[in-house]
Amino acid sequence: MDSDPNYCLSGAKGGKLKPPDLAQTRQALTQSPLSQGLQLIGDRWTVAVLLGAFLGLRRFEAWQSELGIPRHTLTQRLKALTALGLLRQRPYQTKPVRMGYHLTTQGLQLYPQVLMMWVWARRWGAAQMTLPPSLLHKPCGHNFSPHMCCAQCNERVGVNDLTFSLQINPEMATAEAPRQRAPRLAARADGAQGGLGLRVDRWTLLIVSAVLLGCHHFDQLSQVLGIGSSVLARRLAGMEESALLLCQADTNDARRKIYRLAPASRDLFGYIICFSSWASRHHFKQANTIRSVHKGCGHAFVPKVVCSCCGEGLVPWDVGFEGGED
Repeated sequence: MDSDPNYCLSGAKGGKLKPPDLAQTRQALTQSPLSQGLQLIGDRWTVAVLLGAFLGLRRFEAWQSELGIPRHTLTQRLKALTALGLLRQRPYQTKPVRMGYHLTTQGLQLYPQVLMMWVWARRWGAAQMTLPPSLLHKPCGHNFSPHMCCAQCNERVGVNDLTFSLQINPEMATAEAPRQRAPRLAARADGAQGGLGLRVDRWTLLIVSAVLLGCHHFDQLSQVLGIGSSVLARRLAGMEESALLLCQADTNDARRKIYRLAPASRDLFGYIICFSSWASRHHFKQANTIRSVHKGCGHAFVPKVVCSCCGEGLVPWDVGFEGGED
């Protein structure tokens, strides 16, 4: 990935990497809508519940059966998503009255990143619930794969097609979400995985983002993310073992290692940037501290997820799939 004149972002192949401004990177990442949004809805169970809502789950029992989630945990996640205005309760049975959960207009705005989640999970096989094997775009009548494009020029965009810069937003400092500890990840006995998969949680996404922003060494990642050395070491080892990071010897300093993105983590880029855009534009309604520009058209990048067959933007009611509740 190319960088702007004052900043080195990852993606360079070989050669000596220009060190990033760690203080600026930490401030921008900490105050970013991405980081603060992930604190709100970035844990694996919340992501799994949201995915289930888009796949048609409405009833408490259906989520619990599909996910194997503890009742108390599911209750807390549904309560939090309702308080955020992403879900609302509606009766689905009158005698006796039983309530179900439905996505709100606000919740439906998460659809682009849900589609990017589907793309990633289908490719890398890390979803707990059974995902539909294909998606049907009703207007054009074709099975399709979601593609991320530039909303300005409609050109398909990947991680190498953008340049990034950092710009601190004081308003985000005052809006900063309360800090949460990352939950310990424990596999179920049947080996199933939740949300984007047990390999991918809030801290994993932030580590991937930090590497994208040019932090390739352990000390850089520790300073930018504010993670203790022992915790970060375990996280990086787990990501390397899960093929989310590549660890290479630093040819300029044999005592150090360089962390780079692997194909699986590079494919998380679509989810990360769509989530960041949602948090910035729809939830916090604040300018992003991590700015991206599309090289192809030169405009500030706004992601748009489209049908691979007809190129039209995708909305939930135009997409069909097998399964879901009636």
